[in-house]
Amino acid sequence: MTGRELIKKAIKIEDVPRMPWLPFVGCHAGSMLGITATEYLKSKEHIVDGVNKSVGVYKADGIPVIFDLQIEAEAMGCKLQWADDNPPAVISHPMTEGVALEDIKVPTLDDGRIRMAMETAVELRKQNPDVALYGLITGPFTLALHLMGTDIFMDMMMEPDKIHTLMKFTTKVANFMAAEYVKAGVDVVAIVDPMTSQIDPMSFNEFVQPYCADVFDNVRKDGALSSFFVCGNAKQNIEGMCDCGPDNISIDENIPLDFVRDVSLAKGVSFGGNIQLTVSLLMGTEEDCERDALACMDIGGNKGFILAPGCDIPMDTPVNNMKAISELVHDELRQGELRASEATAKEVELLDLTDHWSEEVVIVDVVTLNSKSCAACQYMFQAAEVASEPYGKKVICREYNIMTPEGVQMMATLGVKNLPTLVIDGNIEFISHIPPLDEIKAKIDIQLEKKIK
Repeated sequence: MTGRELIKKAIKIEDVPRMPWLPFVGCHAGSMLGITATEYLKSKEHIVDGVNKSVGVYKADGIPVIFDLQIEAEAMGCKLQWADDNPPAVISHPMTEGVALEDIKVPTLDDGRIRMAMETAVELRKQNPDVALYGLITGPFTLALHLMGTDIFMDMMMEPDKIHTLMKFTTKVANFMAAEYVKAGVDVVAIVDPMTSQIDPMSFNEFVQPYCADVFDNVRKDGALSSFFVCGNAKQNIEGMCDCGPDNISIDENIPLDFVRDVSLAKGVSFGGNIQLTVSLLMGTEEDCERDALACMDIGGNKGFILAPGCDIPMDTPVNNMKAISELVHDELRQGELRASEATAKEVELLDLTDHWSEEVVIVDVVTLNSKSCAACQYMFQAAEVASEPYGKKVICREYNIMTPEGVQMMATLGVKNLPTLVIDGNIEFISHIPPLDEIKAKIDIQLEKKIK
C-alpha cells in the first residue's frame, strides 16, 4: 500500500497495515538544501527539490507542498519581514493603516506567490504519485487578524457585525486557495488557523465555525479530503473544530493527544499529531525523538491517527532526529525494544530568578514557541510590548522562546504549561489567550501599585 493510500485510509478512519507518517517539513527543507528560508520559500525549484529530498530521506507518506501562512496576506498587501531561519512574519495590517475592507480584493493567481505555490503543487504531484500532498491554506480567522491586527479581539465584542463581514471576505479567500490547490492535485486541503487557539468556545462558534465549515464543505464537493490544523492550547475548541466538518484535525503538544483522540473519534473525525517540536525534535537526541513518537503512536492507536510533528518543524532540526522517527515507523522490532526498556524522564534544570525580579520595575515575560514563526506567539508578544510601552522604564517586556534551552528552562521555572503565555512579575496572567491591551495594563498597574507601597 502506498503512503498516499495510507494517509487517505487513516483520514477516513479505515483499517491500515501500519501507522502513516506525515513530517510537516517547511523551510527545514531549505536547511537540507543548504539555503536560507527566504531563498527556499521564494523559489518553485527550491521547494520542489526540498520536498522531494524530504520525502526520500524521511520516508514520508504525506507532506505539505509549502508551509507558509503568509502567502495570502502578502498577496493582499500585508508587508512581510523575511528571515534566514523562519518563514516570513506579517508586520503590517492594511485595515489598521487606513485601507478599507472593500478596497482589499480576493487575490488571483497573479498576486504575490500564489501562482508559484500552485505550480509547485502541480510539479510535486507529477513527481510523487504515491505520496499524499497537503495544500495548506491560511485559516479565515488568522487571515482576518493579519489584515486587521489585534484590534479584532475588541471588535469581536464591540462591533461583531464588522467582524462577520471581514470573516465572510477571508472565507472567500480561503475557498479560492482551496479550490486552486485541489485543481493542482493535492489530496488534502488543510486549514491552518493557529489564532483560533486564542479565543473562547463561544467566540469560536460565532466567528470561526460557520466560515471554516463553508470551506470544508466546498473541499468535499471538489472531491478532496480536508484537515483542520491548529497550534497552541486549543483544547477548549476541539469539539468546535470537529463540528466544522473536517475529515481530520491536527494539533500540537499543547493539547493532550488522548483528549483529542477521544473527542474527535467520537465525532467521526480522524486526528493527527503531536511530536514535540523543540524538546524532542530540535534539542533532543535520536532516542528522545523515538520515545516521543512512540508515545504518540501508542496513544493514537491503529485507526484514524496520523503521526506528525505538532507543527512546521524548526529549520535547524537535526536530520538524524527526523530520520530516527521515520525508521521507527517502519521497524516494529525497535518499537518493541523501546516499550520494553524503562523510559527516562528528561529533567530540566530550573533557573535562579533572584536577579530577574525588581523592587521598582514590573517584569513582563512572554513565553512563546517563537514569535518569529508562530502567529499566536507573534501577536501575544506584540500585545505585551504595546501595552508595556506607555510605562517607559517602569516595565520591562521580554520574550523567552522555547526554541532555546534558556526558553525551555524559563518555561519550567515559571510553571508555564501552554504556549503562548504572558507572565507579569511571576504571575501567570494570560494563557493561550491574547487579551485586549487594557486588560494587560490593568494587571501591570496592580503590580506597580504593590511596588509603590
